[in-house]
Amino acid sequence: MHKRKKVAEILGFDDTWALIVGIPLISFFIPLLFFKASLADGLMAYLPEWGISFMYTISYWLSCRAIFIYFRRRYSGYQDTRKRIFYISASALAAYFILNRSLEFVHGAIGHPQREGVTDFDYTVGTLMIVALVGTLYESVFLYDRWKRSIIEAERLMRENVESQLEGLKNQVNPHFLFNSLNTLSYLIPEDPKRAVHFVQKLSKVYRYILEIRDKKLITLKEELDFLHAYLFLLQERFGDNLRVNLSVDEASHALHLAPLSLQILFENAIKHNIISSDKPLSIELWVENRRLVVRNKLQRKNQQMPSTRLGLQNIKNRYAFFSDEEVDVLETDDSFTVSLPLIAAPAPAL
Repeated sequence: MHKRKKVAEILGFDDTWALIVGIPLISFFIPLLFFKASLADGLMAYLPEWGISFMYTISYWLSCRAIFIYFRRRYSGYQDTRKRIFYISASALAAYFILNRSLEFVHGAIGHPQREGVTDFDYTVGTLMIVALVGTLYESVFLYDRWKRSIIEAERLMRENVESQLEGLKNQVNPHFLFNSLNTLSYLIPEDPKRAVHFVQKLSKVYRYILEIRDKKLITLKEELDFLHAYLFLLQERFGDNLRVNLSVDEASHALHLAPLSLQILFENAIKHNIISSDKPLSIELWVENRRLVVRNKLQRKNQQMPSTRLGLQNIKNRYAFFSDEEVDVLETDDSFTVSLPLIAAPAPAL
């Protein structure tokens, strides 16, 4: 069983049924197609032709199969494809000439006569056709198997990359945000101890949420909104009425799913890149429309020396690519910046 599995890995598939079905089937049709045999006298009269054809077919098939296994063990890499095909082709031709001589001797010893009108060229074409069919079958399946594995490996690496980005985000949640929150707390403690306690409770809730979603790829909208309320409380303790947020989400959408911390990234980006002051309060709106979560902020950009890298948005787009065919839409106008996230009906299967 282990040996069969190992051979199947080398060939790219388990060829047991190809052998069981392919050899009798090809050997049945070869005399009809190339050696002017006929079924006019019935199947019993055709059996000797089929038997000789079976002898040739099984000899060529198993020899070519052994050649494929041998050279694939030695030259399995993509960079060795041309070399492997060359050696397989040369070895298959050599095996053909050796087997052809041997089988002609057996054929003559059996005393089966050569059919009238069938030339040596016809026999050569027929036998080479068997070699070509077997070679095409094994090489095509092998290359397809390698292509499929490369696609799976590429997807696995992409998933690991996105997961590492998310893990970094969970472990981080912007040190600046933590620094600013602690600064706000230091002002609240002497001025209003009760508010300071409430502030600490909300800060604890934010970081507890980050720990709880560590192994989750998707989260319900309700859970994300609960986190957002705690997060916004901390922000509004810092900015007061200069930050104005309007959330409008119906309960029917609460069971839908989205990538965790998506809202934290979008609100953080809005605060990071826009002026927030009593003269220019920042407005952020959030609502659900056509099973999409829309976040729009008023655009009043800071005079930043370095342009935005948009790494946060790219992180969201990369994660959504694994769970939905719908894209994350970004629209920027002269006075607003809008991001629309698809809401997912159910969590995707575990990675």
